Amino acid sequence: MEITEEQYRRIEGCLPRQRGNVSISNLQVLNAILYVAEHGCKWRGVPKRFGNWHTIYTRMNRWAKAGVLDRVFAALQQEQIVRIKIEAMSLDSTIIKVHPDGTGALKKTARRRSENLEEDGPPKFIWLPQMLERQ
Repeated sequence: MEITEEQYRRIEGCLPRQRGNVSISNLQVLNAILYVAEHGCKWRGVPKRFGNWHTIYTRMNRWAKAGVLDRVFAALQQEQIVRIKIEAMSLDSTIIKVHPDGTGALKKTARRRSENLEEDGPPKFIWLPQMLERQ
């Protein structure tokens, strides 16, 4: 899903002008963004033919914050160059650690209660019931 020079010229007005000494053209960055959208790979997985992945990511991030990507994808749809629509987003939550209390693990300390319940006050946290040994 790469666009050609001719297709790029039709939507070139949506992208900011390149100034200074730029090593990667806007066409290369746009093709790299389309590659990531099509293959769902990480930025580090972008082929070397597009250029340095960090440069591509930085420019894409700037474009996203400035609203450039919205204009570009709208122009790509309007010119019928690329038909892409992002409808859903997924978040992988397997890296979130659970606190030991959330797993149902037993507490490590035994509760020491005094004779006077008023002196103890309300419990500070919830204790799990423990089975007593049968004799």
